[in-house]
Amino acid sequence: MAPIKPISPLTPSPLSTMSTLQPLIISLLTCHLLLSGLPSSMAASGHGPQCSGPERGSTLRIFHVNSPCSPLRPPAGLSWEESVLRMQAEDQARLQFLSSLAGSRKKSSIPVASGRQIVQSPTYVARVQIGTPEQTMLMALDTSNDAAWVPCSGCIGCAPSTVFDPTRSTSFKTVGCQATQCQQVPNPMCNGSACSFNMTYGGSSIAAGLSQDKFRLATNPVADYTFGCIQKATGTSVPPQGLLGLGRGPLSLVSQAQSMYKSTFSYCLPSFKSLNFSGSLRLGPAGQPVRIKYTPLLRNPRRSSLYYVNLIGIRVGRKVVDIPPEALAFNPATGAGTVFDSGTVFTRLVEPAYVAVRDAFRARMRNAAVSSLGGFDTCYTVPVVAPTITLMFAGVNMTLPMDNILIHSTAGGLTCLAMAAAPSNVNSVLNVIASMQQQNHRVLFDVPNSRLGVSREPCS
Repeated sequence: MAPIKPISPLTPSPLSTMSTLQPLIISLLTCHLLLSGLPSSMAASGHGPQCSGPERGSTLRIFHVNSPCSPLRPPAGLSWEESVLRMQAEDQARLQFLSSLAGSRKKSSIPVASGRQIVQSPTYVARVQIGTPEQTMLMALDTSNDAAWVPCSGCIGCAPSTVFDPTRSTSFKTVGCQATQCQQVPNPMCNGSACSFNMTYGGSSIAAGLSQDKFRLATNPVADYTFGCIQKATGTSVPPQGLLGLGRGPLSLVSQAQSMYKSTFSYCLPSFKSLNFSGSLRLGPAGQPVRIKYTPLLRNPRRSSLYYVNLIGIRVGRKVVDIPPEALAFNPATGAGTVFDSGTVFTRLVEPAYVAVRDAFRARMRNAAVSSLGGFDTCYTVPVVAPTITLMFAGVNMTLPMDNILIHSTAGGLTCLAMAAAPSNVNSVLNVIASMQQQNHRVLFDVPNSRLGVSREPCS
């Protein structure tokens, strides 16, 4: 591989002064991931997570999917190893899902993974107020999906948790078959004059009526927001209280609230190890960082909703790893390339790229004895001082510190490189930059200017 001209590593970037047109700032409340439980000393002292409280100004709180505040959290009592294996399995399935989308020839803007038994793993949930009067739903956020949908009253097969009751909302209405939105959902059908649709989502099948109602994020209402009102569901992949898509398609929040937020948003994800450690999601161009470096957003015509970027190399320590160019190349014909995704936990690289990075990492560890844990094949029982790993994009470098590349058992007996090879049994394999590697970075999605910005930022 030809030498790559180094780009200066990112340094912490201050945010610009907030204007009077405040962006929506969504506070992230991250309780412990399943990698570590709530310390007994914290629980005993009453310093546990605060699951409720008043919203102030344009601030809306978001909870990690595994937070005690979240209805999506998995059952208690899992060991650290079981927790890691569970997340690995969900990540593996999600990679297959994203790759199948990238290779799909269907023009539907709603994600469809036909015939695949896939379980998705949304990482964060937000409190969204729907209807008049308002009904509160904790919806999963996903940068790789477009449409919003929620379970509605009377839904057959939906999870026994909070559902949206359209009969209680005076602003609720159905979408007609002749509406443009009816052509933007998969498998549209007419039930009288109302539009409905069927789709598969992971291992689930969904039947929903296309609807509109008021969505409010903190103090910012969006009138006549188009979403799916789920009437029937099979399987267990559907988030219990629905999903809010942040992709680039016409039914996403980015598109439907374009006049308010100008198709621009950014987030900073807090450390997975932090309890009550707050980050933020900002919608709109106001208040975004000024000192930030950008890389172009690439568009895949087969899956235009995904946020593709040009990954041109990876450095371990100070050495650029020798990776075959085709392992990183963006190919719009097949959908191969690199995407940023908030719903995958651990970064996955196509096998030639991962093997090269892994071997360079092991060499920096002086070839100490390695063990494995599920899909993680580079684990150590000795103290680990890891080198930095730098993801080199066109125009910007993203240097990952130790906390972004290692996971540790709660007992401290096992430490693993928190990356793995992408599944190879898919139509087009993706490199996915996942949420653990994005933590403590400000990631800015500037869709109108087709660019993605990255800068280091403590999410305090």
